[in-house]
Parts: sequence; C-alpha cells; structure tokens
Amino acid sequence: MLWLKRLLPQTLFARALLIIVTPLVLVQLVAAFIFYDRVWDTVTRRLAGAMAGDVATIVQQLARYPGKVDRDGIFATALAATGIQASLEEGAILAQTGPEIGSGILEPILIAALKDRVRRPFLLDVWSHPREVGISVQLPDGVLRLRAQRERLFTSTVYIFLMWMVGSSLIFFAIASVFMRNQVRPIRNLARAADEFGKGRDVPDFHPWGAAEVRQAAAAFIVMRERIRRFLIQRTEMLAGVSHDLRTPLTRMKLELALLGDGPSVAGLKSDVADMERMVESYLAFVRGEGEEQAEPTDLGGLLTEITDAACRAGNSVTLATDGDLSIPLRPQAMKRSLNNLVANATRHAAQVSVHAARRGRRIDITIDDDGPGIPPESREEVFRPFFRLDPARSTATGGVGLGLTIARDVVRSHGGDIQLAESPMGGLRAHIQIPV
Repeated sequence: MLWLKRLLPQTLFARALLIIVTPLVLVQLVAAFIFYDRVWDTVTRRLAGAMAGDVATIVQQLARYPGKVDRDGIFATALAATGIQASLEEGAILAQTGPEIGSGILEPILIAALKDRVRRPFLLDVWSHPREVGISVQLPDGVLRLRAQRERLFTSTVYIFLMWMVGSSLIFFAIASVFMRNQVRPIRNLARAADEFGKGRDVPDFHPWGAAEVRQAAAAFIVMRERIRRFLIQRTEMLAGVSHDLRTPLTRMKLELALLGDGPSVAGLKSDVADMERMVESYLAFVRGEGEEQAEPTDLGGLLTEITDAACRAGNSVTLATDGDLSIPLRPQAMKRSLNNLVANATRHAAQVSVHAARRGRRIDITIDDDGPGIPPESREEVFRPFFRLDPARSTATGGVGLGLTIARDVVRSHGGDIQLAESPMGGLRAHIQIPV
C-alpha cells in the first residue's frame, strides 16, 4: 500500500479534486459502456442491416428483371430511394472472393449483415473514398458495383453523446476546482498564520472564515496564540520583577561589604556578590530577549556587520562574509543579542573567528567558526541548558553564568529557526544557525 500512497497527491486541494473527479469519471465510463453496448451497438447494427437490406433488394430486382432497360430503372429507383449508386460490369469477376475486413468497428458489423442478407460473394471497400463505402457483389452476368454514403452507417447521437459527456465533465471539473480552491484557501491561511507565529511574526489580518470546521480550527488557533502570548508576558514580567528586586539587596550587600574593609572573608563575599550581579544581568538579558519587540524587515547582513565591527574594535580577530539578499522580517534587537552572544562566546575562547551568512532557498544559513578548544560532541547539546557550564573551558573565570547559548537558541527558535553545534573546519567549534525566510 506504500506505493499507492506515493502515487496519490499530497495536497488537500488535489486530493479533494481526486475524490470529486474519480466518481465522475467512473460514472461517465459506465454511461459510455452502457450507451455503446445498448444504444450505439444496436443502432449501428440496425443501420448496417438496413444498408444490407437495400443491397439485397437491388440484387433480387436485378435477378428478377435482367434486361438492360429494367436494370437502368432499378438503378435509378435505388439512387432515388436509398441514395445508393449502382452499376454493372458485365462479364467481370471479383478480384478476390472474400470480403475485406478493415480495422474499424463498423466493418465487421456490415460484413455480417451483408452475409446474412445478400448471400452472394461480395467485396467490401472502406478505404478508397473517405466519405463513401464501396460494395461489389458477384452476379451471374458480372459484378455489381455499389457506392453508398458512409454517413448512412453512423448516427449523430454518438457525437452528441460524446460531446455532452466530455463537455459536461470539463464544466463540472472547472466548477469543482473553483469551489475546492475557495474551501482550501482558509486552511492555507491558517497554516500561514501558524507558520508566521512560529517565526515570531504577527499576522494582523488573520481572521476565521471558510467552512464551519475551518473557522473552528482558526478560532482555536487564535485562542492558543493569545494564551501563549499571555504566558510569555507573564513569564518575562515575573523574571524582570525578580531580577529587579534582587538588585536592591545586592546593592545593600555591596555597601555593607565596602564598610567592612578588606580581608580574606570579605573578598570571598565580594566575589559571591559579583557572581550574583552577573546572574541578575543575565536574567535581565534573557527577559529582554523574550520581550514584546515586534518583527520588522531587517537587513541581517547589516546586523552582522555591526556585531563583527564591535568585536574587532574590542581587539578580536573576526572576519565576515555575506552572500545574497539577507533581508527578512525579525526582531532586530533580540536577534542581535543572540548573534552577539555567539560571536562573544567564540572570541572569548579562540584567537580567530569567521562568520559567514548566505541565503539558501527558503532559509538563511549563518555559520560562526573559531579555532578554539571546541566542545566535546557529547556536551554540544547540554551547553544549551540554562546555567550549564563546561569546566574548565567554560568556567566563571572567563565570564558568564551559562545563559548565553540558552538565550541565543531561544531567540533563534522564536524566529522558527535553530542552532546546532559541530566541529569547525578551523579546528574549533562551529555554530550553525538556520533561520527560515
């Protein structure tokens, strides 16, 4: 059954059309079969029988009235009454004794009718003229040549029926396509709104419309989106409040430690207070990354230029290479904070850092390579956990409390992308960022 699933269309629009068109085609095929078997075949046999009967009548009249004067009268009467042109080649003999069977549908039927009615050797010619059928009958005194219009063996009902079937099918298919496209459009809009929301972008013109089930799904998506937004706002406000409230006791502790003077125990407390301050600042940075900043068209190449220039001014060796148009909708301050964390993390532990950004189809790839000590493969996913630090390469002595990579991935994922760590061609660590366009 897997091969059948591969053959079926993947989109809802195509599958819905297939559901509509398949019964329509089957009905048309059944109707065509019934028409051919019951109507067209019967009518064709009757028309062929009528022509064979006319030929048999002419043959019988010639046998009854063999004179030339009577023969001409018989031919004239046949032409006027049946439309069959007749002539007699006296003393001639048929070139072949058996009838010619063509590749069409009518020839076998007409041959069977002639055998049943005429009962004399005959030859059927269906190829010499496109609009006429020739019949040659062997008589005792010669060969009777007959020519009849081919349309005598056809009925216009066949063409009318075929045109009706094909034409109505095309009309119904077009109507079904228009209606199904209108039914699928709200589903596509819902998918687009969900995708944009997953990338951290807003879709202000989205509203439920379409069928009742689609409107219900769209309304559920709107409720879910508002719940997620409220949850994020409550979480960021709580973190901001806690981080802000912690600053007051920390400030009092710093003042009290300053009054105590210098000493080994005081130095240790000052170091702990300094660590707590860094944690609080990291909390606030995390909160700023989860703020209510709205997405806007941003030149990612310009953003990377600002980050790398700042790193170079700080005395680091950082190179930047960009390729293609890097303008996409994103939250610039949050993305700048995320990329700056990655570049700062690389410059803190490496002498050479290389940044490359390029558009790859429907996404933008950013790679940050360094020649530092790198991170063991088993720890490359662990470093994204909050407050996780490698020791000694990522110790507190180098600065940071273990939220830099967490903030970076959180921001990138809020834009619908992701960050993966791997070994760099420069010998250190590679941070690979993918952001959908």
